[in-house]
Amino acid sequence: MPLDLSPLEKKIGITFLDKNTLLRALTHRSYLNENPKFELDHNERLEFLGDAVLELIVTDYLYRTYGELQEGEMTNLRSAIVRGEMLSKIAGDMGIEEYLLLSRGEKKDTGKARQYILANAVEAVIGAVYEDQGYEGAKKLVETFVISKLPEVVTKGLHIDMKSKFQELAQEKHRITPVYKVLSESGLDHQKEFIVGVFLHDKKMGEGKGLSKQEAQQQAATAALALIDQA
Repeated sequence: MPLDLSPLEKKIGITFLDKNTLLRALTHRSYLNENPKFELDHNERLEFLGDAVLELIVTDYLYRTYGELQEGEMTNLRSAIVRGEMLSKIAGDMGIEEYLLLSRGEKKDTGKARQYILANAVEAVIGAVYEDQGYEGAKKLVETFVISKLPEVVTKGLHIDMKSKFQELAQEKHRITPVYKVLSESGLDHQKEFIVGVFLHDKKMGEGKGLSKQEAQQQAATAALALIDQA
């Protein structure tokens, strides 16, 4: 195995029974393109698994902890802590980046594409823990690194649905429903970055960018809220 993963295991508080499961979670598709003889697969299947496990654990926690919240409020809280931007920060807390197996080209990219890779790697590691340690192991990891972000999310209002807030104000003040348009998109199919504009009639009120259309729309709505009185 090309990496000593024991420092990472110590950092995340999980000792893997099968070290290759963790290594697979850290293997990006691009690495295999340059290292075709590498014995393990890339991390996309584990990412798929980890995404579902993460959503279940967070949903279960919110349901049991916040009995006073309605479905929509819980959905917004969950979205705020499992979105790409937050997960890429959590990757830093977990110390994942230095252990990622990437192609030489991907190693040089430190922009939005790297943020996307880090977010996916967090989901893959969660999937790997679930595969190796079961639900309780994955729950321990998610509670330590993801659910612990909830106080920050609530304090900073990161869970507020800016699209809904802007739509309410636009309809109240101008009787117009905002329209969101993708202005541009770039990157590979699995690493796209979107720039979205929000319009009231033909006037662009705000612009945002993100790793998904939804994230870009939220940013555009946030920008538009500052200009709602100028429409």
